[in-house]
Amino acid sequence: MPNKKSAAKRVLVAERNRLYNRFWKTRCKNAIKKVLEAVQSKDVDMAKKRLDEAQKVLDKAVVKGVIHRNTAARRKSGVAAKVHALVKGAQV
Repeated sequence: MPNKKSAAKRVLVAERNRLYNRFWKTRCKNAIKKVLEAVQSKDVDMAKKRLDEAQKVLDKAVVKGVIHRNTAARRKSGVAAKVHALVKGAQV
């Protein structure tokens, strides 16, 4: 239990931020999972569409300060590589 008024306020703020960050991190993970599901099912159009959505969600999470920009870039790059490999394989 906090002993000072300011410490009590920090407990409230920390909990609020924890819930906010959890919401955005979950949203990012779900967006990436949807892309990977589309890649696994070999649906090129759906994979491209979901890749755009996932990139948008990751960029928003960066702007909101939930994840670091390099983390978002790494995740976008990894997912994009899988989508591009699917597209390349579908063309051959």
